Amino acid sequence: MAHQPEEPQVVRVRIPKGKEILGVVQQRLGGSRMRVQCLDGKERICRIPGRLRRALWVREKNIVIIEPWELGGDAKGDVVYKYRSKAEVAFLKRKGFLKNLEDEF
Repeated sequence: MAHQPEEPQVVRVRIPKGKEILGVVQQRLGGSRMRVQCLDGKERICRIPGRLRRALWVREKNIVIIEPWELGGDAKGDVVYKYRSKAEVAFLKRKGFLKNLEDEF
């Protein structure tokens, strides 16, 4: 059997919608809190909401989607989603979502 070159798999990638912003986890602060550098240039202290606390394991340098708070939204936010695979991150780079974060990688 001849081995055919693998075609890139179609990946369904969640894209930020509404008030959501992409960001990179800079530092874990403990107690499900972390410092996240967001694509809008702001650095926010973000937490993992209770409903996701056991399902979402975040490390430094992970790409996440955050949702800024209504009050104090420039300083705080919630982590809503974490990109798990390298294929998802590559897709975001290819589509230009991570332009402001190119120096991070």
